[in-house]
Amino acid sequence: MSNHQKILRMVFMAMMIGLGVVISPILRVEGMCPMAHLINIVCAVMLGPVEAFTCAFIIGIIRMVVMGIPPLALTGAIFGATLSGLLYRMTKGKLIGAVLGEVIGTGIIGAIVSYPVMAFLVGRTGLTWMFYVPSFIMGTLIGGSIAFIFLTALKKNNTLTEIQKKLGARTYDKSQDFPRDTGSEPLYQENQSSDSLYHQSNIH
Repeated sequence: MSNHQKILRMVFMAMMIGLGVVISPILRVEGMCPMAHLINIVCAVMLGPVEAFTCAFIIGIIRMVVMGIPPLALTGAIFGATLSGLLYRMTKGKLIGAVLGEVIGTGIIGAIVSYPVMAFLVGRTGLTWMFYVPSFIMGTLIGGSIAFIFLTALKKNNTLTEIQKKLGARTYDKSQDFPRDTGSEPLYQENQSSDSLYHQSNIH
């Protein structure tokens, strides 16, 4: 990875962190933050699982310190971001894999981990192991759907692959590895044949 790509990755991560903090209040209620899942999936696809975890962790810390959000800002983000990046790679670049990773990582793992954190560290009462699962899953489905539509639109015109290449991330679009058959070679051969006939006629 070149220094230019490293700088671009740092700039992109900073942009995603800032954007994540700004848009996180949209549609947010306690236990559901759809825009955080949108950022998680985009980071996972564009950068990878480690960077996605880092972005989710930093965004969570900023939200907790600046906005007074409970530790759900972390438990409801870091697991989904990491698993989203991992499943995206395991499925060889399938966007649905990234979305499913977010749903499973946040909607199930993060929701279950949130129970002891909120019950014993924060002191919330009346909670159960499955208390946050419905709201977490709902948030991941909303944010995941937005991310899927957005990334699919980028993928259709190869913009997604180009961004990944510039950021030094793994790419899975094999269509650009092979030249398109435009029929230029047969046309060239046909023209070449007609030229040779022309020269033969001149010789005779």
